[in-house]
Amino acid sequence: MKGVILAGGLGTRLSPLTKVTNKHLLPVYNKPMIYYPLEALIKAGIEDILIVTGGNNAGDFLKLLGNGNDFGLKHLNYTYQEGEGGIAAALSLAEFLCNDDKVCVILGDNIIEKNIIKAVRDFEKQPCGAKIILKEVPDPERFGVPVFKSKRIVKIEEKPKKPGSHYAVTGIYLYDKTVFEIIKTVKPSARGELEITDVNNAYIERGEMTWEGLEGWWTDAGTFESLLSANQLVAKTGANNF
Repeated sequence: MKGVILAGGLGTRLSPLTKVTNKHLLPVYNKPMIYYPLEALIKAGIEDILIVTGGNNAGDFLKLLGNGNDFGLKHLNYTYQEGEGGIAAALSLAEFLCNDDKVCVILGDNIIEKNIIKAVRDFEKQPCGAKIILKEVPDPERFGVPVFKSKRIVKIEEKPKKPGSHYAVTGIYLYDKTVFEIIKTVKPSARGELEITDVNNAYIERGEMTWEGLEGWWTDAGTFESLLSANQLVAKTGANNF
């Protein structure tokens, strides 16, 4: 299985910090933010990893991570996303690497307390389709929210005013090789981006979507509030147990 970390975008919600660096290079307690998703993939046994970055500071990822030797990797792949085309558009840049392999995608600002080992192993056994990782949260209206029927996801609603469940779709997705064909059929949303929710709903319509709940805490670090929370959580409990 291949791993893809999406670390592009302009990080405008963290301006002015992101005027001088990429959001994913900001510190979260004692490590750069990008370390956490990278360590999560490696701990799950995924070592063929691509980092999708962008903006004016893309070269700093190479300075920081090099070839991944500090993480026990033999090689680390990089590619560049121009502008902000959405999560699905960023993922499409990984097609050259994945070929016929399955892929685990994680957003570069996602930090988890535990690990994703079980989800990755379960998905390796899944014949086809996709798997998303969910977390019960107090404010699901801020996220993509799954709607269930008999424990099966029937659709995902993006930031609904009246959420159909108390679960949020975390920024961790597992896909088979058909994801790249699905992305090519997705039309830009009202904000001009290719939405990952549309990709996930396409798998749901096929009847090929499974899900797992995430143990431990989960947070992104894309706003000042969540960045502060991430620092506090990591300082108190650690993350990934790497």
